[in-house]
Amino acid sequence: MELKATSLGKRLAQHPYDSVQLLNAGVKVSGERHEYLIPFNQLLAIHCKRGLVWGELEFVLPEEKVVRLHGTEWAQTQRFYQHLSGRWQQWSEEMSDVAAQVLQEVLADIAHSHEQKQWLTRAQTTGMQARIRQALTALPLPVARLESFENCRELWRQCQGWLTDIDQSRLAHNQAWTDAMLSEYADFFSQVESSPLNPAQARAVVNGETSLLVLAGAGSGKTSVLVARAGWLLARGEASPDQILLLAFGRQAAQEMDERIQARLHTQDISAKTFHALALQIIQQGSKKVPTISRLENDTQARQALFIEAWRQQCSEKKAQAKGWRQWLEEELAWTLPEGNFWQDEALARRLGSRLDRWVSLMRMHGGTQAEMIDGAPDAIRSLFSKRVKLMAPLLKAWKTALKAENSVDFSGLIHQAIAILEKGRFVSPWKHILVDEFQDISPQRAALLKALRDQNKHTSLFAVGDDWQAIYRFSGAQLSLTTAFHDNFGEGDRSDLDTTYRFNSRIGEIANRFIQQNPLQLKKPLNSLRAGDKKAVTLLAEGQLEPLLDKLSGYVKPDERILLLARYHHLKPALLEKAATRWPKLQLDFMTIHASKGQQADYVIILGLQEGSDGFPAPARESIMEQALLPEPEAFPDAEERRLLYVALTRARHRVWLLFNQEAPSRFVAILKAVDVPVAKKP
Repeated sequence: MELKATSLGKRLAQHPYDSVQLLNAGVKVSGERHEYLIPFNQLLAIHCKRGLVWGELEFVLPEEKVVRLHGTEWAQTQRFYQHLSGRWQQWSEEMSDVAAQVLQEVLADIAHSHEQKQWLTRAQTTGMQARIRQALTALPLPVARLESFENCRELWRQCQGWLTDIDQSRLAHNQAWTDAMLSEYADFFSQVESSPLNPAQARAVVNGETSLLVLAGAGSGKTSVLVARAGWLLARGEASPDQILLLAFGRQAAQEMDERIQARLHTQDISAKTFHALALQIIQQGSKKVPTISRLENDTQARQALFIEAWRQQCSEKKAQAKGWRQWLEEELAWTLPEGNFWQDEALARRLGSRLDRWVSLMRMHGGTQAEMIDGAPDAIRSLFSKRVKLMAPLLKAWKTALKAENSVDFSGLIHQAIAILEKGRFVSPWKHILVDEFQDISPQRAALLKALRDQNKHTSLFAVGDDWQAIYRFSGAQLSLTTAFHDNFGEGDRSDLDTTYRFNSRIGEIANRFIQQNPLQLKKPLNSLRAGDKKAVTLLAEGQLEPLLDKLSGYVKPDERILLLARYHHLKPALLEKAATRWPKLQLDFMTIHASKGQQADYVIILGLQEGSDGFPAPARESIMEQALLPEPEAFPDAEERRLLYVALTRARHRVWLLFNQEAPSRFVAILKAVDVPVAKKP
């Protein structure tokens, strides 16, 4: 069947098309110089319009394209349109059945994935989107027409849900799945630890994202969550014990984790490792060598003696280098050096030994060549840092020579070697699940080891438990942004917050939370307490009131309750503690630095030394060019890490905290604490 424009209509319309022919499953629109074939599977709509004299047909195509035929006799146009429309609709109904079947199949495939009782990851939803888009390319109808067919409408809307609001669909599925798991495994979550897991803890345990950051505030049960996570993976059959890697930062923490797992999961097949023990295993299996850790790594005195000897030899043999050292120590560190052969001065050597030890350690942690270290330094200090590195080179050489003489490696060397073995494919990671404790303490070097492991096995999940509010180890290489920008560094995933503390009361929590969250760079999270606390639970007190405070505590503190005295520096230990055993024999008193108190808790905490000055808290910046170049860049917020250190001190206490300050030169933290509603008491 064909429709043509009249001679007059053709002449007046001056249009490229003057006829249309109905084909088996489409139409062909033609003119003297142009021809356009329109299959029914590209046709979105047909419009029949009447002008002043002639008829007009309009064929609507995808991407807002329209093909028109003008100048046809109106009655003929109507008849052609009715016939064409009937044929097109009949074809469309038949094709809608095919389209409905395609949509049903892809949705059934997605539903089957849901029914597998699995968490739906972001990567999986991306795959679902790809399957839907692929299915749409196989449809015999344009996608824009699916809404108009009753047998396709609801199926198409479900597909659109996955395509246009993928996060909402994923979240809805995971919420329903989580609720089902918490119900089905209620006995597990109530018995896996000595106390039942709370909802936030249980939800973190069952979260199936491949990169999960669990923010565990002070006293919120991070160890319980790590143990339960390992137990959950075993109970669900998602991993065998040898597919679970549990990492801690120190041997003592790893040992405590082992004991907890054996007690709660009743298995010795899962063992926590330090990063160094992990590196040792990778080297042993990947290179068939058994590295020996240098004895110097565990002998600070011998290590510092080695560096002092190398430093003295350098200064005595090369006047230019001795001059460089004098300039460094006097100008940058503001030390007063004796005249002449200053390097022979014993007091100076004792003072410098720990610095040299630290700077060599930072250079080893970096692992690069001198040129690479210099290139990586900030522009403003690169020139000066270059001079410092050249002065340090003989000490680094002495360290490497000592390692070679022992036929051993140091801790940094272990991790560098392990990464190299992984990158060369000489060790393939067997671990499907990596669980890391105290993640806020991770350094770029350790992060590189984790990434190398996951590169070996792309399906490895990372379950990282930590608290950016308690990140206090930048001086040892920890980089906070690896936690605060977790997903930028370790891939898309989720974050779970443990929202309940079991340690301190609500008043301590209120003050600590207000204080730490004044830094906008800290991650925002809730941390609620199960116990109320009165306004005196956190109190500022003049430092001269320590003895009266201990006298008062001796009157009501029970023998089994612990009192922890904390200071920024070890040498600030109060002299009156020397008589504590006889003066307050019933009090359980412990003193330690705040750094050492991480992981500790006590019934009562006394924080000492809130003063300004060289021994002040917050501590004045003491970084040399070496630290500035080789440590992660410090945060812009004033006293950010020192603020976190005070937060750690505050949150060691269960019942009460006293903050003792110098009245003549009070710490700037005192004004901030007053501003967050901490009262000042004249006496205990």
